[in-house]
Amino acid sequence: MTQNIEKLNTVLTYVKDTFVGKNDVVDLLGICLLARENAFLYGPPGTAKSAIVRTLAKTVKDGKNFEYLLTRFTEPNEIFGPFDIRKLKEGELLTNTEGMMPEASLVFLDEIFNANSAILNSLLMALNEKIFKRGKETKNLPALMFVGASNVLPEDEALNALFDRFLIRINVDYVNPDLLQQVLLAGRKLENNIETETPEILSHEIKELQNLCKSIDLKPIYEVYLNTIINLRNTGIAISDRRAVKLQNLIAASALICGRNEAILSDLWVLKHIWDTEEQIEILEGIINRTIEKDDNPKSHPQALQNKTPNPEEVMKDVKILIEKWNNETLSFEEQNVIKDKLRYLQTRCDWIKNPEQKQYIQQEIESLWQKILQTV
Repeated sequence: MTQNIEKLNTVLTYVKDTFVGKNDVVDLLGICLLARENAFLYGPPGTAKSAIVRTLAKTVKDGKNFEYLLTRFTEPNEIFGPFDIRKLKEGELLTNTEGMMPEASLVFLDEIFNANSAILNSLLMALNEKIFKRGKETKNLPALMFVGASNVLPEDEALNALFDRFLIRINVDYVNPDLLQQVLLAGRKLENNIETETPEILSHEIKELQNLCKSIDLKPIYEVYLNTIINLRNTGIAISDRRAVKLQNLIAASALICGRNEAILSDLWVLKHIWDTEEQIEILEGIINRTIEKDDNPKSHPQALQNKTPNPEEVMKDVKILIEKWNNETLSFEEQNVIKDKLRYLQTRCDWIKNPEQKQYIQQEIESLWQKILQTV
């Protein structure tokens, strides 16, 4: 099994080297692949969402991959396959799934929220239970992972159930300007199809790891995990019982990919990526960072304490916005809690500011706002 973990890590390193500045995206896809859970990529066009998934899929040597760009007019036949004409003549309603989603080991559905009602129910079952059901037909899907992508978040309530099927939400943005030169060089290499040796892993090796993932001991972090879920719910972040159960698979995958057979506190880093709205991204990062920051285990996942050095001006700007909101608005209890959570997050970010004078000034502003908040409680 150690050999299979090494193979998967080699594959992920290859994809990260190919797409500079996207380590977090690739690592999260690796976690989902191990846990056999679905991932959602959110970000503007031109951020390599499709290319990253395509490159990862290419490393699964014996895998059949299915990629499709959904539109409002996409029909079930385009995703699941047409009815088998020969069987239809014999009075049987069977689907010819050759080369279609029901036979794929890795599925990528771009612009997923264009899914219409004609395909929605079948898609929901495929994503949730890894089962294809059409009429009397029922088929277990071999899919190792489903990945969906979109430039926008769902606004139609009918699509909330679809969004809920993606356990991890990955924010894919343009790379940091400091890395742009490396991106240009790597992109040029990719455009010119310069041959590089592609590492490979087999489908059955991934399935073996997925089964092993189920045996990871979560007892060391169980109490903290339970309290974290309760805390997040109290903050206003909706986590259903079903999602709370499934999130344990991601924590186990973080442990396994690091070569451990039991989870540690820092494996909770995956919970930073369970947001429903953009506003929740910062709140989650602040809460989870405070939960895991005391863990200094040398075998922590590299993404566990990946705190980006904040821009002091941006942090101060965000603090000023919170001060203005608190001073000028009549706030509900929930809105007050949101401000408190954002302030805690900014307090955490402030600890990473390198310039001591800027750090002290911002800390004073944060402390001053806390005093005002405490006076109104």
